Amino acid sequence: YWADVKALNIRQPAEWAIATDYIEAMIDFAKSIADQHCYEIESGLYFDVSTVEDYGRLARAVTEEGEGRIESVEGKRNAADFAIWRKTPPGENRQMEWDSPWGKGAPGWHLECSVMSGKLLGFPFDIHTGGIDHREIHHANEIAQNQAFCGCGSLNVATHSGAKMWMHNNFLVERSGKMSKSAGEFLRLQLLVDKGYHPLAYRMMCLQAHYRSELEFSWEGLEAALTRLKRMVMAAERLADTPSTDAIDHPRFAPILAKFSDAMSDDLNTAIAITALEDALAVKKVDAGIKRAVVEHMDRVLGLDLFNLTRADLRIRPKAAEIDEPRIEDALARRKEAREAKDFATSDAIRDELAVMGVEVMDGDPLGWEWKL
Repeated sequence: YWADVKALNIRQPAEWAIATDYIEAMIDFAKSIADQHCYEIESGLYFDVSTVEDYGRLARAVTEEGEGRIESVEGKRNAADFAIWRKTPPGENRQMEWDSPWGKGAPGWHLECSVMSGKLLGFPFDIHTGGIDHREIHHANEIAQNQAFCGCGSLNVATHSGAKMWMHNNFLVERSGKMSKSAGEFLRLQLLVDKGYHPLAYRMMCLQAHYRSELEFSWEGLEAALTRLKRMVMAAERLADTPSTDAIDHPRFAPILAKFSDAMSDDLNTAIAITALEDALAVKKVDAGIKRAVVEHMDRVLGLDLFNLTRADLRIRPKAAEIDEPRIEDALARRKEAREAKDFATSDAIRDELAVMGVEVMDGDPLGWEWKL
């Protein structure tokens, strides 16, 4: 996991929270809301959603779809009521359990998130994120807890829900049926690398879709994202020896920077922001230092690492390749000798042999060759 985070150029957070470090705080949180907002039954302490105003307003949680995903527990007053503390059933010992005023047990899933975010960020914090599948139930329950904890009956999203803004990303889906756990081939970053794709090509693929839109995975789409990234890296390489300036204000770049800013301000529309970055890379006959500064400014947001990548870095050897890079370089050296001796038959034969093994020879290109499996 940590290696994947680094490979995708995801910045490390200031702190990684571990739920078991906050058990005492969770119990204190639960105690503070128990009298006015909770009730105890045989299986544990439950939150009564009727005690807070407009429960589920985030996505109208009380719907047939939402209720279908709510656990049915004997003794609950309302179908949407949820566990604050789950008691360990008599005669059982859980792997992880703690003493509490309601008996030995473990905190509810929703309680963990409210407590850790509140302790680390303070209420209200700016942005709460999560998958679209958490909107109807999990996040609605977090908000209800936070309303109860702040001691308010009304709900002001900016101050009483715990966060000023709730943002939900959609799913990555794969519809071909060719990828499944049972088949032993499901989508992991290492699988992409094994097939010859740089991790940042996957980042590019994700950035090309809006975070609230469903993104369908396909190898063709990943290949297109890699090709797009290669073009951008090639353009950035032309600025590699040019130091960036401190300023990015220039009339040629003003509309491009405005396009980029407008896109990111429009609910993080990274798909449009990428086109603005491409526009900046395409500007010609302008001070190279300013151009690099503009590109760096955008890339700090998008995280494609353009000035630390080369096309050679993007040339990942597929696991299925029958030849390694030293043998490729040796074959290319022999081909060069043949061409210099005007032995074009041998030169063509070496090129064709490499092609059979998934290597495309690129005459006239400084990169020299590319994988084509």
